[in-house]
Amino acid sequence: MAKRRAAARAGSKAGNTIAYQGEPGANSDMACHAAFPDMTTLPCPTFDSAMGAVQGGKAELAIIPVENSVAGRVADLHSLLPHTRLKIVAEHFQRVEHCLVVLPGASLGSIKTAKSHVQALSQCRNFLKKHGIAPLVHADTAGAAREIAEEGDKAVGAIASSLAARIYGLKVLAKNIEDADHNTTRMLVFSRDEAKPDWRAVRCMTAFLFRVKSVPAALYKALGGFATNGVNIVKLESYLSGAHFEQAQFYAEVEGHPDQRGLQLALEELRFFSEELKMLGTFPAHPFRRKGWDAPTRPGT
Repeated sequence: MAKRRAAARAGSKAGNTIAYQGEPGANSDMACHAAFPDMTTLPCPTFDSAMGAVQGGKAELAIIPVENSVAGRVADLHSLLPHTRLKIVAEHFQRVEHCLVVLPGASLGSIKTAKSHVQALSQCRNFLKKHGIAPLVHADTAGAAREIAEEGDKAVGAIASSLAARIYGLKVLAKNIEDADHNTTRMLVFSRDEAKPDWRAVRCMTAFLFRVKSVPAALYKALGGFATNGVNIVKLESYLSGAHFEQAQFYAEVEGHPDQRGLQLALEELRFFSEELKMLGTFPAHPFRRKGWDAPTRPGT
């Protein structure tokens, strides 16, 4: 953990603060405490404001969800990546453990509705159906917990974290009510300064954005260098941009460090067939994804 935090801090001059989107007790708040337990958390209303807190010097880091094993990608972040000056310096995998939280004195039989974010409600559909609880969409899981604490209606619960229950004086009526036991959210950590991991000692990931030239087979040619140089593309997503939706922009993550010869050559070929390439950062691969991997690459390979 100390090494991960040292990599994530990357020489930042801001205070010992990490920003996240949501209210206190949100899953992103829990991720902050899990990944950086000695940092002060800063709740923000949007992803943009969380990243802006780092850019403006109010926070050292920002942690932003990018994808979930059940719900898929978190699309809001992708609209911010082309414009940010921040760098990705770490990743974190947060196990999502949804709880039914209620007012003290409430029981499972008394709960008629449950408030939460639409994603949380959909991820707990089986539990809600089994107990005859009607879902009620709210903007935020922790915000839903705060709201039921303020309103005082024992017939209304919230799907939120155990941390939110502690913060707002609520009771956890049922734990781990999510339908899928693999429910995990992957988060990216942003800083003003880039991380500089040693690829000879740790496995690295490199993230970047690119836009290929508008010619036939441009994407095929642009990505060919990764195949011929043995570079594994872990993530590749496209989305259209521009007034006429003619050119796709791509977000990619690959295994490796730009100082490694194979990735150097692959990026050179990508640049040749692209109109734009924006490097977003190189960071240590989280231990969560190391299952099945070999030992870290030896120096000189």
